[in-house]
Amino acid sequence: MTEFSCNEIKSYPYEKPDIAKGYANQTLKVDLSDSDISIKPVTEDMKKTFIGGKGFDLWLLWQAVSPSTRWTDPENTICVASGPMAGTPTYPGSGKSIVATLSPTTGSAMDSNVGGYFGPYLKFSGFDALEICGKTENGLKKMLRS
Repeated sequence: MTEFSCNEIKSYPYEKPDIAKGYANQTLKVDLSDSDISIKPVTEDMKKTFIGGKGFDLWLLWQAVSPSTRWTDPENTICVASGPMAGTPTYPGSGKSIVATLSPTTGSAMDSNVGGYFGPYLKFSGFDALEICGKTENGLKKMLRS
């Protein structure tokens, strides 16, 4: 089996907020181009208009890309979000999260429904959504060589 080694590139200290009515009211944004990590607020308007994981993903993607953005561009964002019920033990769909980005096939927004622990753990960590953008020059090649 192949051995992997990991190096911490950047850390971002934060204070985990209380979850109120199913929302942490913040989004974690990671930019791979410059290893930047930031927290963006989730507004009341966003929660009312774009409810749940799919709504949040589409809103974040809409804000990140332009009509000329292609799926290989650094502006293309991978968004992962779950709704306000994420991690609720009595709700059957609480382990679901939605992943959205620009499709390499059609060039339009696409989303996938994902099960498992990621969505609830993201919420338990204090975030309603994760937004990954940017592109490294040779990050993957460099990682695989070490």
